Amino acid sequence: MVRVAIVSKPNKDELSRLLPDLIAWLRQHGFDPMLDREGGAYTDAAPAADRAEMPAWKPELVIVLGGDGTLLAAARVFASTNTPILSVNLGYLGFLTEVRLADLYSTLESWCAGCHDLDERAMLHAELWRGGAQRSSYEALNEIVVSKGDIARMGEFAVELDGKSVASFRADGVIVSTPTGSTAYTLAANGPILTPDVDAMVVTPICPHLLTLRPIVVRGDARLTVRVEGIPDLALLTVDGQQAVELLRGDELRCHKSSYAVKLVRLSEGGFFEALRSKLSWGER
Repeated sequence: MVRVAIVSKPNKDELSRLLPDLIAWLRQHGFDPMLDREGGAYTDAAPAADRAEMPAWKPELVIVLGGDGTLLAAARVFASTNTPILSVNLGYLGFLTEVRLADLYSTLESWCAGCHDLDERAMLHAELWRGGAQRSSYEALNEIVVSKGDIARMGEFAVELDGKSVASFRADGVIVSTPTGSTAYTLAANGPILTPDVDAMVVTPICPHLLTLRPIVVRGDARLTVRVEGIPDLALLTVDGQQAVELLRGDELRCHKSSYAVKLVRLSEGGFFEALRSKLSWGER
């Protein structure tokens, strides 16, 4: 049987009805479903496991039931497996999760028939270096953010590109984003929109204390370093808005394009610009 992993957004009451029906449909069509613990809290109709353990089960498809945040979490979990992800929007905006709940079963039927495309999205790899040694590493679909804490004082940061100094400045932080992430936090910080197929990264200062310091786009194979040079009270590394790590003065985030990519199942003919128009009101007068 074809194995299917189901990743669910927590605290969604409709899952108590949706998940048993979905599991029954999958089994009727020859699939073997598995739930994450979040979904397992709503039904015992299928076995459940921690998300980190699900890639070892080797599913051939991941169904995400939630919003963009749930998709980002699933993307990091399955990044190394090359498993396609079909995302169903149960959230608010759903910029990445394109399938409406009403279209779930027709979409699955199209998947069974092979009537779909795979939209490959680049990821970002970041390494935290402290005292000349690597402490940890991360994969992100949207962005890596280095930022100051809650107090209303700016931090001091430096950015290097391929070992050469770009700028040293005071700001609330720095965002390094993928093309996918260009429509997320970096867009709110006045960064540019990149189409998902562009081989590039965006570096966006957050509220810099320089009128001349603007976001920049660098080539996809560049190696970026963001260094914390001054901290008013606290500095944080945030991965896709979900993982947070406290940083110290002198810490470096070394970022480059990941060797992993995320494959999103796409059935709509609208594409990227349709999503911009319908969900972000892009280009409207």
